[in-house]
Amino acid sequence: MGDASMVGLMGRVTGTVGPGLVGEVIVRVRGGAEHFLAYPAQGAERIESGTVVMVVEYLPPRTVYVAPAYDS
Repeated sequence: MGDASMVGLMGRVTGTVGPGLVGEVIVRVRGGAEHFLAYPAQGAERIESGTVVMVVEYLPPRTVYVAPAYDS
């Protein structure tokens, strides 16, 4: 899967994403759902488990930078 095809996909945080943390998100991709290591797109942002996020950058093979998909 190319970098561009991951950017913009929606996912859900399954392990808190934040500064100093390696979080985890699950994203529907390639006909299924896969887990990725996740970091916040905005460095100081903390994103709690259960939050719907959007992939803003993809670093193969299993790392994404994410931002909340909806305003809180």
